[in-house]
Amino acid sequence: MTKFDTALREYVLDRIGELGQADIVVGIPTYNCEATIVGVMSNVYRGLEKFFPDEKAVVYVSDGGSLDYTRELAQKTKSATVPKIVAIYRGLGGKGSSLRAVFQAAERLNARAVAVVDADLRSITPDWMPGLLGPVLNDSYDFVAPYYVRDKYDGTITNHIAYSFTRALYGKRVRQPIGGDFGFSRRMIQFITNQEVWDTDIALFGIDIWLTTTAICEGLRICETRLGTKVHDAKDPAASLGPMFRQVVGSMFGMMSRYGDVWRKVRGSEPVPLLGSVSQIVPEPINVSLPRLWQNFVSGYEHFSALWREVMTPESFAVVQRMASHDVTRAHLEPEDWAHIVYDFASTYNRWTRDRYKLVETMTPLYYGRVAAFVASTANMTTAEVESEVIERQAEIFEREKGYLLELVDRWPATATV
Repeated sequence: MTKFDTALREYVLDRIGELGQADIVVGIPTYNCEATIVGVMSNVYRGLEKFFPDEKAVVYVSDGGSLDYTRELAQKTKSATVPKIVAIYRGLGGKGSSLRAVFQAAERLNARAVAVVDADLRSITPDWMPGLLGPVLNDSYDFVAPYYVRDKYDGTITNHIAYSFTRALYGKRVRQPIGGDFGFSRRMIQFITNQEVWDTDIALFGIDIWLTTTAICEGLRICETRLGTKVHDAKDPAASLGPMFRQVVGSMFGMMSRYGDVWRKVRGSEPVPLLGSVSQIVPEPINVSLPRLWQNFVSGYEHFSALWREVMTPESFAVVQRMASHDVTRAHLEPEDWAHIVYDFASTYNRWTRDRYKLVETMTPLYYGRVAAFVASTANMTTAEVESEVIERQAEIFEREKGYLLELVDRWPATATV
């Protein structure tokens, strides 16, 4: 794949030249989103027109080469006062490359504030615009993360690894570190666009965790904003989240080496400012195939158990071995054991001399096993109960067990990367 010094095509640069300057840029990364793009753009327009009438705003639909009518519908969806750009980005095909185009356009337009929202949203309202942009424009925050209510089986990568791991390592309780809908200051945009990461998984689904981790570790001012309930095209984790898991976790583990001096010193965690107040609706329930999740785990054990024995401590592997001997009716994995498994892989990743992508890929069945155990144990719990009694407890356990990770790291040879 050719490396590009910009994700912007020539006609986009010409369009930016015509626009000259903007106070606000709102980016919408798209790929085959014809069912939702009109609703997302319409709500973005209404929010900008209502809450920021005196600011010059631009909407940028950054498309990955959609094969449906996403771009055509985006071109037809207009505002009387807010101009737009609809374009196919250059670079690796993925969300990160799409956002790179938005960030580079915002920098060229000298924007004071930038927001990005996912294109598959069905719960976005005009109020999301002041929620994401207001903290930047009015309170000088550099990074605004979303805070919303999701069904207990939505966001399994967030709930079972990204949130707990990020909180434990870096000490900030950002509940949705890969939420997809963010706000940025000009300061953060300038930092982002100068990073050479666009030929890695960060150009794909690794982008959100990279943005959150970067904001925390670079000492930028961060906050969360209430956006109500997130309703989007959620997917059964048993069927479709394998590639996303590999890209998110690979990026998450990879950043440990860059920010080792930060996370080694952190003990415990603290909340970040939570702003805003919005009404909530009950999130739509997510259908999950428990038998398929368990079968994915068991098949993974059959294929990768020899490697898992090499990666994990004997105690962790014994837990997995016992799990694999049971059927789905006895799916169970204690959060302490799951934290140790994640830390085993994180530690191994950073001293691994072989293919790290393949290493993370072999971890995916363990994620299926963790989600299966979670689904089996929470069938009769409400979303609110799961949040307070399961997800938060798991995050606290990841914090408490961080010493386990540090002990593993202390055993590394002097040539290890962290």
